[in-house]
This record gives sequence, C-alpha cells and structure tokens, in this order.
Amino acid sequence: MEYQYPISLDWNTEETVDVIHFFECIEKAYENGIDRTKLMTAYRRFKEIVPSKAEEKTICNEFEEVSGYSSYRVIKKAKDAEEVHLVKI
Repeated sequence: MEYQYPISLDWNTEETVDVIHFFECIEKAYENGIDRTKLMTAYRRFKEIVPSKAEEKTICNEFEEVSGYSSYRVIKKAKDAEEVHLVKI
C-alpha cells in the first residue's frame, strides 16, 4: 500500500481508526473477499462518523482516487446480495 487514507482533522482517534478499518474492509473485498456481516458493521460505523451523503461521497471518492478501490461498488454489492456471506469484487 503506497497511499494515505482520507481522514478529517475533526475526527477523534477512535473515529479515525474506525474509518481506516472501513477502508481496509473495502480493500479486502477487492483482494480476497470479506465477510458481508463484518463489512456492513464497518460501514454502519463509518456512517455514524460520516452521516452526510455528500461528505461520504467526497471521502470515498478521495479513497478511490488514491487506491483504485470503489467503496460504492463494494457496499452496493453487499446490499444487493443479502444471502451472500462473502463479498468479493
């Protein structure tokens, strides 16, 4: 990994760690696959920290720009496939 995660100076340490964990889950979905429940738990926590759709889009676009991984595609696939246990792009 040769990039930095998008973070906000407004977040405390715990929130920053949780947002980074969410982006790590997105990476896992692309690289090996990730358990859907674990992914959705990380996403729900991310939404507690970033409740605004506009801010979510901005942060996720920044992440996609530096990593090439689309958070939107991963979360959409996880939401659309409720019976699936492993989410992999």
